[in-house]
Amino acid sequence: MIRLGVVGGGTYGESHLTVFKEMEEHGRVKLVALADTNAERRAERSKQFGVAVYESHAEMLEKEALDGVTIATPDHLHLEVAMDVLTRGIHCFVEKPLDVTVEGCRTMIDQAATKGVLLQVDFHKRYDPYHMEMREAFLEGKFGEVEYGYAWMEDQIWVPMKMLRAWSENSSPVWFLGVHMYDLVRWIMNNPSPVKVYATGAKKKLAGLGVDTFDSVQAHVEFASGACITFQNSWILPDAFEAVVHQGVKLVGTEGIFECDSQYRGGRGCLRDEKMRTWNLGIKYRERDKKNQVRWRGYFRDSIADFAENLLFLEEGGTIDELEGLYPSGQDGLAITQIACAAEESIRTGAPVFIG
Repeated sequence: MIRLGVVGGGTYGESHLTVFKEMEEHGRVKLVALADTNAERRAERSKQFGVAVYESHAEMLEKEALDGVTIATPDHLHLEVAMDVLTRGIHCFVEKPLDVTVEGCRTMIDQAATKGVLLQVDFHKRYDPYHMEMREAFLEGKFGEVEYGYAWMEDQIWVPMKMLRAWSENSSPVWFLGVHMYDLVRWIMNNPSPVKVYATGAKKKLAGLGVDTFDSVQAHVEFASGACITFQNSWILPDAFEAVVHQGVKLVGTEGIFECDSQYRGGRGCLRDEKMRTWNLGIKYRERDKKNQVRWRGYFRDSIADFAENLLFLEEGGTIDELEGLYPSGQDGLAITQIACAAEESIRTGAPVFIG
């Protein structure tokens, strides 16, 4: 049975634990351990999921025999943990972005190749069925040649002010939101290389609240295919906005157009003790199994479960080469970090940045 460990037990790490615990109950994998620096969280997750807990990932790797490790730490901490995992020849799944530097991404990729293990990135927008249909339409030639498009992802301000407050100054709308949409659009268009980025950013609202990071970033990205896509990302929407995340994508080609409002899927309501809200049940929804136990479904889950499914495929005799193109790889993570780093450089210099 595939033995899995998780590093980071916060909001995203809890999702990893939830997915793997459910797969364990169906005899697919074994959720073994969690490493987290927060003592209170370790105690809570140990009770919640019945796993061994460790203060450091190094101790977990030393004491547990693991086939795969998932990393859900703050972005700027990915590299050290991933390298410790990969160096031991353990398959690795990293929350997006792969790393916040191009050099860090390449280091991870090289180590995974040297050890012959899987390096996968959690770009979960790929697992949305609407986005999957857009990609299939592109692969079938129904767009013709994509000429331009627009993608946006915006969060309520409580995300940088509360949810990520401990490290929001080490992030920005580029890293927390933009990388999702950079990858989504690139993947839909069958992974063309980014060649030029021009970006602008604003620091007003959050700076006034004592948080030194960008409110919003606008990036215009040109790809080798000739497509020019504009990306809008911010995390200063009012907390009263009806959804935590507002997101969508539009692509226009010589033969067709496809628009997807990835946030509003048709469910809207105002319930007792709640404000007006919309439900994005594509990303996460509840169902009950035959034992009346709640199970979470949706593409947020599917992207995490895919890592375990890939490890099961390898365990059954499959190869990493056979999986090529079927999961978000380290090379995909590198391409997206190149865009993100170019966007930041463009903001600093006020000039377009070429990626070569």
